[in-house]
Order: sequence, then structure tokens, then C-alpha cells
Amino acid sequence: MDINIIFQLAILIVSVMAHEVAHGATAYLFGDPTAKNQGRLTLNPIKHIDLFGSIILPLVLVISGSSFILGWAKPVPYNPYNLRNRRWGEFCVSIAGIIVNLLIALFFALILNFHQNLGLSAPAQYLIKYIIFLNLVLMVFNLVPIPPLDGSKILIAFLPDRYERFVISMERYGLFVLIVFIVFFGWIVSDIVSWLFNLFV
Repeated sequence: MDINIIFQLAILIVSVMAHEVAHGATAYLFGDPTAKNQGRLTLNPIKHIDLFGSIILPLVLVISGSSFILGWAKPVPYNPYNLRNRRWGEFCVSIAGIIVNLLIALFFALILNFHQNLGLSAPAQYLIKYIIFLNLVLMVFNLVPIPPLDGSKILIAFLPDRYERFVISMERYGLFVLIVFIVFFGWIVSDIVSWLFNLFV
């Protein structure tokens, strides 16, 4: 297997793992110990890897030369009824993973901007750019307000209760709607990611 593919998969696994741990850690801060009790507040990748979402799908996308890579880890469980201030607690839990991906991208963008002072090699710069790009993809994609993506739960925090029930009821169709969105409107995510990447890099 190409060494670049191995690095890309490793970066994806770490990035989606950090995203999920952020959800669980934030839920714990808001009073829900579910993730902690199930041993999911850990950076041990074995606890988070989803065979299809973390390995098979990303590997297929990388090998096929896809313009961007998608993947996911096992969702970190939490019980919204344990959260203090459930509506805003869920908002904070949902946005936590997105913020972590943003912070990762910002951190490595700073490193890249000082690469001459750090004496980074060309391969190292390539990997850093990939880390930035992938985390921006995860951040923007998860902001899409389609269940079960984080964006749908973020949207719920700003909607009246009657609309919250409607959004939740749509979760059964979420995967189908998401596929349709990717096929017909995935270019929107791609354009936003490209703009942000150019801004960061």
C-alpha cells in the first residue's frame, strides 16, 4: 500500500476520533457520564474505529482519487436527558466536534505559516496541508443541517419545539437526504472547503 494512503487514513482516524471525543467530553462537562462510563473518553483509536466509516470507505475514496475524503468514527454515546439545560447542552455537545476540527486546522495552519523558521521538509508540508484540508472537510460537512450530522442538532437549538420534533422525525430519512445532498449539492461543501483552505494556507 502507498505510504501516502497510510498517512491519509491515519490522519482521518485521528481527526474523526478527536471530533467524537470532543462530543463525549462536552457531554460529561454538562453532566452526562455516558461516554465516560463506556470508556469512550479516550484517545485509544481502537475504541473509536468504525470498520466501514474509518477504514473501508476512506480507503476506497483515496484509491479512487476522490477530490475529498469522508469518514467517521463510532459515535460517542450521550444521553441528552442527563444534560444540564438540555437544549443548549445539546448545542454545545454538537458543536464541540466541529470546533475541535477547526482548532486542529488552525494549529497546523500556524505551523505551516512558520515552516521556513521550522525547517520543514516538502513531505512534512504536504502532510500538514492534508491535515488542514481534511479537518476543514469534517468541519464544513458536519455543519450541514441534515440528520444525523451535527448541523441538524445545532439548528434545533434555535428552533421552536414544534420544529424540533419535525427535524427529529426526519432522522429516519437522513441518510437518503444526505446522499441526495452529496450527489447534487456536494460542490457547495467543496467550494467552501477550498475557500477556507486557501485562506488558511
